[in-house]
Amino acid sequence: MEKGFVFLDEMLPGVRWDAKYATWDNFTGKPVAGYLVNRVAGTYELAAALQKVQEQAADLGYGLLLWDGYRPKRAVDCFLRWAAQEEDFLTKAKHYPHIERGDMIEEGYVAEKSAHSRGSTVDLTLYGLKDFELLDMGGSFDFMDSLSHHGAQGISPEATNNRLLLRSLMEKNGFTPFFAEWWHYTLQEEPYPDTYFDFPLF
Repeated sequence: MEKGFVFLDEMLPGVRWDAKYATWDNFTGKPVAGYLVNRVAGTYELAAALQKVQEQAADLGYGLLLWDGYRPKRAVDCFLRWAAQEEDFLTKAKHYPHIERGDMIEEGYVAEKSAHSRGSTVDLTLYGLKDFELLDMGGSFDFMDSLSHHGAQGISPEATNNRLLLRSLMEKNGFTPFFAEWWHYTLQEEPYPDTYFDFPLF
């Protein structure tokens, strides 16, 4: 592991994770370059801030489930190559039913330079500590659609409130949301704001 980085489960006891890009269950339809293990990593500063989020969420009866944190630059490059390929419809219905694959960059869902590669951005959601069920957020991770935007119309009042709860917890602990993805937050005081790392996760 690069100096200054840690697997987040090592600092967040009891946290759940499902590193989608290490699996076949993501918008590319296969494991992504750089993800050699199903774990989520990030900077120590990210982990410390998430500890506070985790503690406050637990007081309300919720836990954290992480989908992604640090993302190697080679993974971002993999996304860009994939977006330029001809459509095969393998994941379109689940992840981007209303846009074309080639429009993902312009729409803001795939970045040419991702904040994740700086190590202090995280994709996450909440689940109930009693029933272990994920909270209804009105849409799934990496659903590339306006329904995933903050303030989206067309989702239930429950989902709206759940998104606001997650956002409140994250902003209270120094995170900034990304307008197009309710699950995506970046630490405001990130330690490497100008560095895009490329070490693999293994």
